[in-house]
Amino acid sequence: MTIRLYDTSARQIRDFTPLKPGCVSIYLCGATVQAPPHIGHIRSGLNFDIMRRWFTYRGYDVTFVRNVTDIDDKIIQKAAEQDRPWWAIGYANERAFGDAYAALGCLPPSYEPRATGHVPEMVEMMRTLIERGHAYEADGSVYFDVRSWPSYLELSKQDLDEMRQPAEEGITGKRDPRDFAMWKAAKPGEPDWETPWGRGRPGWHLECSAMAHKYLGGAFDIHGGGLDLVFPHHENEIAQAKAFGDDFAQYWVHNAWVTMSGEKMSKSLGNSVLVSEMVKQWRPIVLRYYLGTPHYRSTIEYSEESLREAEAAFARIEGFAQRVVELAGGPVEPAAEVPPAFADAMDDDLGVPQALAVVHTTVRQGNSALAADDKEAAVARLAEVRAMLGVLGLDPFDAQWAGESERGEDLRGVVDTLVRMVLDQREAARARKDWSAADALRDQLNASGLVIEDSPQGPRWSLGSR
Repeated sequence: MTIRLYDTSARQIRDFTPLKPGCVSIYLCGATVQAPPHIGHIRSGLNFDIMRRWFTYRGYDVTFVRNVTDIDDKIIQKAAEQDRPWWAIGYANERAFGDAYAALGCLPPSYEPRATGHVPEMVEMMRTLIERGHAYEADGSVYFDVRSWPSYLELSKQDLDEMRQPAEEGITGKRDPRDFAMWKAAKPGEPDWETPWGRGRPGWHLECSAMAHKYLGGAFDIHGGGLDLVFPHHENEIAQAKAFGDDFAQYWVHNAWVTMSGEKMSKSLGNSVLVSEMVKQWRPIVLRYYLGTPHYRSTIEYSEESLREAEAAFARIEGFAQRVVELAGGPVEPAAEVPPAFADAMDDDLGVPQALAVVHTTVRQGNSALAADDKEAAVARLAEVRAMLGVLGLDPFDAQWAGESERGEDLRGVVDTLVRMVLDQREAARARKDWSAADALRDQLNASGLVIEDSPQGPRWSLGSR
């Protein structure tokens, strides 16, 4: 068994070899909490939740760190616009992100450090980098000297001489316009902390290098984040950490975006879809299916039509599971192991689409067993399906979805009563050989998104596509 991952730094899929046998250490760039999360934000956390679950299934002891950036230019700007304290903006949105992760079934991280809680570690890193000639102070700010580190841009594969100055950094006090801020000098009305170079606040890039070092040490296995973070954020993290003396991340894994009309989902573009609103319109488990089942390196183009397709596909899985449980007369436990084809797909760069194809094939086999009244085979197929869905965080019988399941069962009971009334009318029409009336009733149910199946035990219904 070898798990393989696409390493952005190598531009190829590599066999995964952990630094410590049997253990995996992952650092994921988490939320910058200037606003509530949209589904593009949560996709990253969800993709790495699936990665974590797969490593755990394969027997690894996983340490998963996901940080919170709770001080940032955008947070300060939002605080000024809303006339609220910066920390109130950050805390409210940090909770919104936590609620969104939980709603979509993401396991809590091993550690979730905040940037503002790690200023001493940042100061120590800056002090060392200044002593080694890789950083310098200017007017109370501290900058990293990019020309002092020959390997700078090794991740993004850019040419330093052709690189344009990052617009958000400015050029005041810099020796080179491409040098980046590790620490920003205090400005009136902004939060600040004391350092040997005066009061100020952290730069965006420094915090992650410092927190990764504190919680995972000088070297760890996987650094993750969205594709948009490759430059400048991750590039600058590497320069700081390695110039400090760390080996840092051994693999760089990046997820693609959720787009609307071909553009990255972004609040600044006004095209975001907030998770808090989405879960009012769609079941959270369906949202997880929609966001988590495409390959993590593939862009998701958002549309309601694609969400409806995801809803219908998951309904087919749930319908099968419910029918088997009814036939078995009670719960069916997950199988001890997933099918080999599913495992092969997941081992190959977390090939969730290929793994999901195995799930749907197994569901079809289970439905065939149900049609043949083969209870043993149907139960075995459901056990396999539950094992696979458990890895993906999509098992409808898992405690994570218990509340949703209870609400769904309440609604299903109401729908079942209404559908049964129509089915009884259809059976009465068939008994008097009024086939046109019977067919018309069945067509009406099909048009409403229900699938009617005639079995030796009588007609039964399940959800189909809308």
